[in-house]
Amino acid sequence: MKTEQPPVIRLSDYAPPRISVESVDLGFDLAPSGTQVAATLRIARTDGTTDPIFLEGEALRLLEIEIDGKALSEDSYKQSETGLTLLNAPDAFTLRTVVSIDPADNTRLEGLYQSNGIYCTQCEAEGFRRITFFPDRPDVMSRFRVTIRADRAACPVLLSNGNLIEKTELEDGRHSTVWEDPFPKPAYLFALVAGRLDALEDTFETMSGRKVDLKIWVEPGNAPRCAYAMDALKRSMKWDEDRFGLEYDLDIFNIVAVSDFNMGAMENKSLNVFNAKYILADSHTATDTDYANIEAIVGHEYFHNWTGNRVTCRDWFQLSLKEGLTVFRDQEFSADMRSRAVKRIQDVRTLRARQFPEDAGPLAHPVRPESYIEINNFYTATVYEKGAEVIRMMHAMLGEDGFQKGMKLYFDRHDGQAVTCDDFVAAMADANDVDLTHFKLWYSQSGTPEIAASWTHDPKTNRLALTLSQTTKATPGQAEKKPLQIPIRIGLIGPDGTEIGTESVVTMAEAMQKTVFEDVPAGTVPSINRGFSAPITLKADYSPAERVLLMGHDTDPFARWEAGQQYATALLLQMVADLRDGKDARIDREFIAALGRTLTDESLDPAFRALAIALPTEDYIAEQLRPVPVEEIHEARIALRRAIGDTLWEDLIRIHDAMAQTGAFDPSAEAAGQRALRNAALSYLVATGDPESVALARTRYDEADNMTDRMAALSVLADTEGEAREGALADFYERFRHDEQVIDKWLSVQSMSARPDTLDRVRALMDHPVFSIRKPNKVRALVGAFAMGNPICFHAPDGSGYKFVVDFLQQLDKVNPQVAARMLGVFGQWRRLTAERSQTMKAELQRFADTEGLSRDCTEIATKSLSG
Repeated sequence: MKTEQPPVIRLSDYAPPRISVESVDLGFDLAPSGTQVAATLRIARTDGTTDPIFLEGEALRLLEIEIDGKALSEDSYKQSETGLTLLNAPDAFTLRTVVSIDPADNTRLEGLYQSNGIYCTQCEAEGFRRITFFPDRPDVMSRFRVTIRADRAACPVLLSNGNLIEKTELEDGRHSTVWEDPFPKPAYLFALVAGRLDALEDTFETMSGRKVDLKIWVEPGNAPRCAYAMDALKRSMKWDEDRFGLEYDLDIFNIVAVSDFNMGAMENKSLNVFNAKYILADSHTATDTDYANIEAIVGHEYFHNWTGNRVTCRDWFQLSLKEGLTVFRDQEFSADMRSRAVKRIQDVRTLRARQFPEDAGPLAHPVRPESYIEINNFYTATVYEKGAEVIRMMHAMLGEDGFQKGMKLYFDRHDGQAVTCDDFVAAMADANDVDLTHFKLWYSQSGTPEIAASWTHDPKTNRLALTLSQTTKATPGQAEKKPLQIPIRIGLIGPDGTEIGTESVVTMAEAMQKTVFEDVPAGTVPSINRGFSAPITLKADYSPAERVLLMGHDTDPFARWEAGQQYATALLLQMVADLRDGKDARIDREFIAALGRTLTDESLDPAFRALAIALPTEDYIAEQLRPVPVEEIHEARIALRRAIGDTLWEDLIRIHDAMAQTGAFDPSAEAAGQRALRNAALSYLVATGDPESVALARTRYDEADNMTDRMAALSVLADTEGEAREGALADFYERFRHDEQVIDKWLSVQSMSARPDTLDRVRALMDHPVFSIRKPNKVRALVGAFAMGNPICFHAPDGSGYKFVVDFLQQLDKVNPQVAARMLGVFGQWRRLTAERSQTMKAELQRFADTEGLSRDCTEIATKSLSG
């Protein structure tokens, strides 16, 4: 039986809420099964009608219901699978309900659930309706008072939003706390956490001199691993004051880390809940990437206090109002904490890996979507990362001072309100007296603009004429595209490698634009879209010599990195073509020589050098080709890596040895950059297949005193044969099998191996005691990494990879539809593949779509992937 298509929710149908809820008084009596939730809501009609009032509510057992202290008769209300309808409610009234829910059985991890015995909530986007009946939409903002009662032995810690105003010892070994949040908030920002927890405590003094108590709560024994997260929190609070003038507004700020969480973290007012992998860190268990992610995500959730909490979304179509803006803010924070150039390159790599394919596939949607079936499916790279790029373009056009003026007006106008993306753009425009009407098209038009660039030089006048033209391919529901307003930073690099004149910003507004630069010598090369000033794809016919010039001399770090990446991309595409024609893949020695000069240039930051010598991924190369020749891409990239390792062997050995560190582990950006370069060198050495290099990697694994070096060595060993690989994997398991976060690395490194036996290994690991389908981190580490991070094995010619993932997702959808839907998106690429693979992948996707009882989450993704 085919799953019935759920209804579509459209932005055009938005209407203001028909009721307001002035206050919410919640009482929780916690138990794994049969938790009782008493809710008292002060409700008033706002639409002037006497129509029935509907409150969302799912998986709730209604025990009591009364209005103004009087129990309701059964003919005065109706309960359905989706909510509660009050048939004859007055204009203003107090509604009291008592419901029962089962946190221990809540595998969806939405609403109130248990993680390793800890009670935890996740209410964004629509989880509060699984706790009690409520108008569960972000434009209904209320003041919350929360009483939590539980067994003291099982739950010595009881937390909610706002200020702790009362603690009471109860009979029978129970106790209670009362929390009151003075700031009105939508239900999605409600939070409750209870259980056995240890805390790392600290304080922060705000710019006005207030003392804020800071606490990070974790499972017992993990508090020492929270020191870096606490440091990141304090730096975030100081940075937000210094850069934006925004001060924290309560006297307590709590963070809780739990093992099972559908997302990375959640910004609930004053009680952030985190996936533990983004809090816990020490040198033996966390890589440099983990440290950087902790810093960024702690900052992101804290910055939401103003951009998301104090000013929130009117409706879920406006999700990028808070997420795009806050991603921009956390990117800027990380850039100021680390290397701005390196951070920008990393952000662009993420955008290209996640958002560009989304824009080019069946799930493409604007930054502000027009419709959805399940809002959880729109927590996407488009809303987050592309949304941040839209904010960054406004910043580029207005400058730092103009952007800050706009932010100030935004908060002055809308503090305490639920607003729209249009309201944000209006504040930017009004504060700077500029017209951003054309620019707003970025919010409503999907797809990645392609900019074609060509230039000519007139030797008589020494003028360089640069012509830019923009096109955007059709996307689902948007066949016709309009020209966007696009700010493009441009510099000029002379034939001797010096920069000519000053950098300029060309703001495109039409389909084609021509710009003339004066006093430019012959042989000058334009450096286009510096700093990745706009989220575009650039098609410019640079010669290899011109790319080498930019690789070696461009003064903009991003453009310098980009020149190398595009040179490598062009080379790999040619190698793929050779292989498809039955020829040997040709190696460009000039490229390798240029790469070697970057590798050994000690004037460059080691972290930048590590990024600059990394080749484009197989997925990125695949994005440039239709149909996608999976094996040829894999083979070409391996061949080029081997040639680089062979050719630059001596330099790689020297860099590897020179970047070795002594003394205690240092998580600083500088030390992390040195480790990154050393491990990049090791990777190229092992790529040669030389037994001595494999032995070196095993030695590096055995001698590692930190997780960054240990994982770097294990990752390169994972594709090799022999005892070095098996011994390292066995050792890693024995060392870390009791650490839930670290063992995920062990699962991922095996599922991402390009070895032909990887799928068999993944199947076996699904039966391993460390794996559980109920734990999102385990699912993402093993099956998610295989499906989304291992193209050569996932796209096996016999379709075994597709069948395995579909079989698994059919099970996962019944356990956790939200996680299943996010993994299902990988099947949207079936049209890009060669004919036989395309047919096989589509058939598996159809088999999944025909599954009886499919969730709303997965139905939407499957339907769009098949028809989009």
